[in-house]
Amino acid sequence: MRAVSFFLFKILFISAITLSLVVNHVNAQQFEFSGDRKNQTINFNLVRNLVIVPLYINGNGPFNFILDTGVGPLIITDTSIVKDLNLKKLRPVKMNGLGKGLEIDAFISNEIYAKIGKAEIENIPTAILKEDVFALSSYVGVPIHGLLGYYFFNSFVVELNYTGRRLKFHRPETKRRIEGEAIPIEIFNNKPYMSVHMDIPGLGTRSLKVVIDNGASHAISLETLDENPFPIPTASIKANLGIGLSGPISGSVARIPSLRVGSFILNDVISSYPDYDNAARKTLFLNRNGNLGAEILTRFNITFDYNNNFMYLKRNYNFRRPFEHDMSGMEIFVDDALTKRFFISRIEPESPAVEAGLLVDDEILSINFMTAGTMTLNDVSKFLRMENGKTLYIAINRKGELLIKTIKLKKRI
Repeated sequence: MRAVSFFLFKILFISAITLSLVVNHVNAQQFEFSGDRKNQTINFNLVRNLVIVPLYINGNGPFNFILDTGVGPLIITDTSIVKDLNLKKLRPVKMNGLGKGLEIDAFISNEIYAKIGKAEIENIPTAILKEDVFALSSYVGVPIHGLLGYYFFNSFVVELNYTGRRLKFHRPETKRRIEGEAIPIEIFNNKPYMSVHMDIPGLGTRSLKVVIDNGASHAISLETLDENPFPIPTASIKANLGIGLSGPISGSVARIPSLRVGSFILNDVISSYPDYDNAARKTLFLNRNGNLGAEILTRFNITFDYNNNFMYLKRNYNFRRPFEHDMSGMEIFVDDALTKRFFISRIEPESPAVEAGLLVDDEILSINFMTAGTMTLNDVSKFLRMENGKTLYIAINRKGELLIKTIKLKKRI
C-alpha cells in the first residue's frame, strides 16, 4: 500500500462496542517505574514531525512506535511482529474511521506487556490491525510497528523536547517546575483537546475546539463549524490529505492569515479541509472543529500533564519557520524502508511534476545529483518544498529506462 503525504487522519474511530472492549476491561492501567525511580529521559527520532520511540512488547523488541496523543489504546499496525508475542486470546472486531471505505478487521488483546525505557505496563488494552492500512513504514521511511498514546501520557508528566529530540517523563506526584505557558486541556475519549482562536472571513474571531494530535504531521485540519462544513478560503487547492482507517481522504489546502494558540500567534498557516461527507461529517459527534497537528506542535517544546488537565508550551527555534506546502505536486513513498527505494505515488493535475513529465511509479534515483540511497524521506521532502522557482534535476528509473527530468518548483498555495 502506498503512503500519502499528510498522514492526516490516523486517529482511530473505534466503535462504542470496540471501545468498551478495549478500555473498560482494564480501566486503571498505568505505566510504572519499578523501585524508587521517579523519572527518566530517553532520546527519540523525529521524522516528518513524528516522534518515534523504542518500545518492547512481551519481551521482544525494541520496536519503533510513534508516540501519539491522537490515539487511545496501544495500536499494533505491523502484524509481522504478532507471531512472536505468544498471544492466546485475540478477539476479532470491526473498526471504522475517516476516509472512503468499509470497516476493517482488527483484533483486541489484553495480553500485552509493554516497556518504554524503565517504565512498564501489564495488560495494556491493544488493538491489532489485521492489515497495515496506514503503510506507516512507507510514509516515514523507517520501519514502524505501531502507535503508543493515552496510556503512556496518562501515566506521567511527559515533556517532548523537539529541538533536543529528548523525551522526559516523571511520576505525576513528583513535584517539578514546568517551563512554558500553561494551556488548559480537556481529556475526552482518551485524547486531549484545547481551544485555539482564528479570524474567519465574515464571521469574525472564533474559538475553535481541536484535538491535540502530535501523531498527525500536518499543521491544522479544519473540519466543521456550527455543524456545517468548515468554510474554505477562496485561494485553495484540491489535495489528497492523507489516509484514514477506512481509506484515502480528499479535500483542500489553503492558508490561515493567523492562528492563536494560547498567547502565541502563528501567521500564514497551512490548513487542511477534509471533504465533508467522507471525513469531516464523521467528527460531528465529537463536538470538535478540527485537529491540531505536529507541524504546529514541533514549534514548541511541550509538557503534557493529563492528570491536571494542562499542556505547557515553550516556543523553540522552529517557531518562526515558514509554513510551506509541497511545491512539486507529487507524493513520494518508500517501497522498502531498509533499501531506501523512493517511488512517486501520486501526481497532482497541472502541477510542476506534470510539466516535468514525471509519472506515478517512477523510481527516484537521485535529486540534484544526490543519490537516493544517501537520503532519508525527510531529505526528499525538503527538496520538494525547498524554494519557489528552484530547479531540481531528478534521475528516475521508468521500467528499466534511465531518464533525467527537470522540475521547476512552484509555490501553489
